Amino acid sequence: MFKKILIANRGEIALRIIRTCKEIGIKTVAVYSTADAESLHVRFADEAVCIGPPASSESYLKMSAILAAAEITNADAIHPGYGFLAENAKFSKLCEDYNIKFIGATAEMISRMGDKASARATMKAAGVPTIPGSDGLLESYEEAEKLADEMGYPVMLKATAGGGGKGMRAVWKKEKLHDLWDSARKEAFACFGNDGMYMEKLIEEPRHIEIQVIGDSFGKACHLSERDCSIQRRHQKLTEEAPSPFMTTQLRNKMGEAAVKAAEFISYEGAGTIEFLVDKHRNFYFMEMNTRIQVEHPITEQVIDYDLIFEQIKVAAGVPISGKNYTPKLHSIECRINAEDPFNDFRPSPGKIATLHVPGGHGVRVDTHVYAGYTIPPNYDSMIAKLITTAQTREEAIAKMRRALDEFVIEGIKTTIPFHRQLMDHPDYIAGNYTTKFMEDFVIVKETEDK
Repeated sequence: MFKKILIANRGEIALRIIRTCKEIGIKTVAVYSTADAESLHVRFADEAVCIGPPASSESYLKMSAILAAAEITNADAIHPGYGFLAENAKFSKLCEDYNIKFIGATAEMISRMGDKASARATMKAAGVPTIPGSDGLLESYEEAEKLADEMGYPVMLKATAGGGGKGMRAVWKKEKLHDLWDSARKEAFACFGNDGMYMEKLIEEPRHIEIQVIGDSFGKACHLSERDCSIQRRHQKLTEEAPSPFMTTQLRNKMGEAAVKAAEFISYEGAGTIEFLVDKHRNFYFMEMNTRIQVEHPITEQVIDYDLIFEQIKVAAGVPISGKNYTPKLHSIECRINAEDPFNDFRPSPGKIATLHVPGGHGVRVDTHVYAGYTIPPNYDSMIAKLITTAQTREEAIAKMRRALDEFVIEGIKTTIPFHRQLMDHPDYIAGNYTTKFMEDFVIVKETEDK
C-alpha cells in the first residue's frame, strides 16, 4: 500500500480524497494555487505545496510543478481527482516514467478512450451497442453531407476531442448542415486545438444513463449499477440520481453486462464510467467513457455502501477486485450547488461567503470545501458543494432533498439552491418523466428567490 499520496486537484474532491486517505492511514500532500491558499483541502492535508498563481495553466495543469511537489515530499502516488489532469495521457505517462503511481487509467487507456472517435470504434469492436454514425473521423464536408443523407436527419456533429458540449451541433435539416459543420469545427479548434469531427444519428427523447465500473490489474471488471444524469443544461449535469427511475431489472442487466464487457475488452484498470444514451424504447447506445472518478460518484457510494476512492487506491496498489456486480438497495439524489445566479442565465457568482449553514440529519451528506468567510475565486469551476440525500425510496429521497435545500443557507453570493428547490417540486421530475431536453422547457420562478 502507498505511504503518501499527492492529490493533484483542489476543492471538494481533494478534500474527499484526503478523508479516505486519513481513514486508511496514508499521508497526504495537497497542492494549491495562490488563489486557494485558504481552501480546506490545504488545511487538512498532512503537507501542502504551493504550485503557482491562480491560472490553471500555471498551477493545476502545470505537470512539472506537480511532479516537483511529489518529488520534494516523497509521495509515491498521485491521485488526480476529476478534471484538470485526470484524463491527460501525457501526465499519466510522466508519472510512470518518474516511478510515481498514477491512481487512474494508464496513458494507453486514456488515449484510446479519450478520443471519442477511437472510443466509439473500440466499443463497436467489443460488441457494445453504439449509435449509428461515421466510422472514424469525417474527412470532408462532402462526406458528412453524404452520410447524413444516408442516415436521415436529425444527426449530431461531434468534435472528437470534445467535452462539456463544445464542438457539438444538432442538425435537424439538410439546409443547416454546412453552417453548423463550420461553426462546430471552429469551436472545437478554439477549445481543443483539434477540429476533427464525426457524426452520429441523433437520438430523440434520450436519457443519459451511466454505469460505474471498476477494473483491476488482472483484467477483471465489475459494475456498480447506474446513475441517471439526464437533468442537464448545455450538456452540463445539474443533478443526478441512483438508481434511474427509467431503469428496469432487464435493462440494468443488459447495460451492466455491456459496461463490464467494454472494460474487460480494453483491460481497464481503475474507476471509470461507461456513459450511454437510452431512447424512449429503452434501446441503449455507447456515448463515451470517462477514465476517472466522476463528480457524481457519492450517490453510487450511498446506494451500495461502497467507498469508491478507497477502491481506486486498492486497485492502483495491485489489489484484485471481488468481481461482484452490485444492485442498489437504496435511492440517492445529488444536487450540484454552484456559485451561479439561476435567475440570470446561471451567471457565475464568485465572491466571499458571508454566512453558511449546511444541512444535516439522517440520510443527508454534503461534500464541500467552503466555509463562512471563504472567498470563491473566479478562476475555476463554479461548483462549491454537492448535496446528497439517501432514503429507502425515491419519494423519500426527494422529500429529504426538499428539506435539506430549505436548510442550506449560503449568503454573500448567488447559488443554484433556488433552482434545485423548484426542481424537486416539478411534477415531471417527481414522476421521473424527464430526458436530456428537460431544461429546455424549465422556467425558474423569480418570486421564490430568497437565498
